[in-house]
Amino acid sequence: MDIRINLDRLKDDIESLSKIGRDPNGGITRPSFSKADIEAQEWLKEKIKSAGFAVRQDGAGNIFGRLEGKGKTIMAGSHIDSVINGGKFDGPVGVLSALECLRRIKEEGLNPSKPLEVASFTDEEGNLVGDFMGSRAFTGQLNQEILEKDITQFGTPLPEILKGTEFSIKSIMEAHKQRPEIEAFLELHIEQGIVLETENKPIGIVEHIAGKHHKSCSFLGESSHSGTAPLELRHDAFLGLADFALKSTQHVATKHYGSMVTIGRVNARPGVFSVVPGQADFSLDIRSTSKETLEEIEKSLLALAEDVASTRGLNFTSKVVDKTEPVSIPSRIIEIMKEECEKLGYPLMTLPSGAGHDAQILASVADVGMIFIPCLDGISHSPREMIKWEDLEKGANLLLQVILRLAG
Repeated sequence: MDIRINLDRLKDDIESLSKIGRDPNGGITRPSFSKADIEAQEWLKEKIKSAGFAVRQDGAGNIFGRLEGKGKTIMAGSHIDSVINGGKFDGPVGVLSALECLRRIKEEGLNPSKPLEVASFTDEEGNLVGDFMGSRAFTGQLNQEILEKDITQFGTPLPEILKGTEFSIKSIMEAHKQRPEIEAFLELHIEQGIVLETENKPIGIVEHIAGKHHKSCSFLGESSHSGTAPLELRHDAFLGLADFALKSTQHVATKHYGSMVTIGRVNARPGVFSVVPGQADFSLDIRSTSKETLEEIEKSLLALAEDVASTRGLNFTSKVVDKTEPVSIPSRIIEIMKEECEKLGYPLMTLPSGAGHDAQILASVADVGMIFIPCLDGISHSPREMIKWEDLEKGANLLLQVILRLAG
């Protein structure tokens, strides 16, 4: 069907939203349930209302705009929360492109046979307690004890953050009861990598979304004076971590190429220049598009850590922080996306997503599909995050055609 999105209006929406939560460093700081996020929620709800759609917000803060129909819902969207000092495209391009698609369908007087919804999910970025809190609440995959007892990255329990809002642990846990039946969920997103830009392709159709095992780990040794403890007699926890970091990276690179391991956060204790570290705490992030490979890597790396600890006279501990399973996009969704992309005349390529997305969580209740557009130099989660508007126009037009196709 020859219908296109209004790029100027979509650009205006993205630029308008990006003014909410602008921080002194030039980025966007809009963690869920913050003052900036609440303002952004109200902004989005007003945008949906002014477009003539019914608005609802569930107990987790997820926002939906609906165009009625019969049968299971075709949903599209993403998130509007951000990391600290992030960019203005990660998440909002998916929500606002979905809203623009529904606006164009309504403006053309089209009557899809199935209900259509735009969705914005809470705390995709994991600023609070684990990643994907909103979409996990929506699908009924949250652990109430974790929500109540774990500490957010701001050093504050989630119940404290929720005070003064209309939301609570109880409302979040019950959000899934408000979920309609969903046939498909579609998400347009920036790639957050350099593959599309390198291959000069404006459209990426995602085939697999990598699963993630996130653990909090520690090497435990013995603190001693840096000037008097002989090197050969030290139980240096940081050296254990350094040894493990090199060996774990080498193991994954040689045995499981294409999978990832990252140590992104390190804290050596007591953290004094003249003291040998007696404890080294660190995050361990393992990712793969294969569930079997993910489990094998975790097993191997934990064994490697124990071996390093034994060799260096240390102890090793670990606990699970978060887990997501790998997702394969259904072939019928991929084929529809390819067919509609070819009709539009847009160059495309298929690729995996190493980053997690709300679509990964929605896969437990519906068929899902993801469209990637390039981000310049692969930069994301940064004020320097940037796209070409013509790429967004192509991605949003493809999203529009896939929605129409699925909605009949």
